[in-house]
Amino acid sequence: MSKKILEIKDLKRDFIMGSETVHALRGINFEVEAGEFVTIMGSSGSGKTTLLNILGCLDKPTIGNYLLDGVDINSLSRDDLARLRNRKIGFVFQSYNLLPRTTALENVELPLLYNKDISAAERRERAIHALESVKLADRSDHTPSQLSGGQQQRVAIARALVNEPVMILADEATGNLDSRTSYEIMALIQELNSNQGKTIVFVTHEPDIASFSTRTIQLRDGRIQKDTMLTAKRSAKEVLENLPQTEDY
Repeated sequence: MSKKILEIKDLKRDFIMGSETVHALRGINFEVEAGEFVTIMGSSGSGKTTLLNILGCLDKPTIGNYLLDGVDINSLSRDDLARLRNRKIGFVFQSYNLLPRTTALENVELPLLYNKDISAAERRERAIHALESVKLADRSDHTPSQLSGGQQQRVAIARALVNEPVMILADEATGNLDSRTSYEIMALIQELNSNQGKTIVFVTHEPDIASFSTRTIQLRDGRIQKDTMLTAKRSAKEVLENLPQTEDY
């Protein structure tokens, strides 16, 4: 029996805007099992960002429950929530969010600085291993300004992996990249999912990117419009191999 990484039960999130109440999420239910690669799609106003903030333990629902690896976030204090976020979730952002004056290795080490149980030597070893897993070990001493956009995103993915989280949560992670580099990042994400069994939740507005996942959840007006299993997912590696080499990306 597969382990449930996420359990969303009757989730609602309301915001008070002056004299009005905005119903951002209107009763959402879904589960994500270990090893799934799920994309969450939705246009502006669909509730996608609100759901992302709750999945990332940056916000709590007004009503309903969110269980992350069996832990109900509603029961946690702010400090406990921050600790859960640091230990259980690896974040990958559209804008990379790397510290500009620190090396790739130091950027990857950053989440481990908040874990007092990990020594400096182990922190460095785990960061090197994470960079190796995204094929960027030879750039470990480079700062972000010395790296391309795709390389910076690989560093960000290594940083997301270093804590050995139960889930990688990606927010428009290919949004700042050109087409070829986007496919390279998606090929890496697919490899992490297929070969290493990583659970991926990838928020995107691009159907092209969603086609690389195994399941797509479509939001509209705060509700789940569709929840579709993709039996014939595309291979980003194959797409890359078939791109014209002469085309300027």
